[in-house]
Amino acid sequence: MKFYERVGLVCSRIPRGRVATYGQIALLCGKPENSRQVGYALKHGLAGENAPAHRVVNAAGILSGAAHFASMDLQCLLLREEGVEVLWTPKGWRTDLKRYGWKNTMEEALELNRTFSAMNI
Repeated sequence: MKFYERVGLVCSRIPRGRVATYGQIALLCGKPENSRQVGYALKHGLAGENAPAHRVVNAAGILSGAAHFASMDLQCLLLREEGVEVLWTPKGWRTDLKRYGWKNTMEEALELNRTFSAMNI
């Protein structure tokens, strides 16, 4: 359960107008091999009801979690409202990670680690 709390905290740090990958979140949570668990946490609300799940995409920038929103295009609409360009491709809705990806800093990663320790999660 502590991992899911970490997922919620990391997701809450993704800036508006940016996206992060499942793997990036898992890495920032200290469990780089748990990217699928990040998706599970977001799908089932285990990361908290306020976790901005719409800002999480797969490693190719595909909005792979779209099927778990109220409508298939809701994730796309939420990202567009934040200024993230999302285009339809043969593989589904996609955004450009080079342009819209959250490039977290080492300082942010260290701050998250300190926060996890302080919260005992």
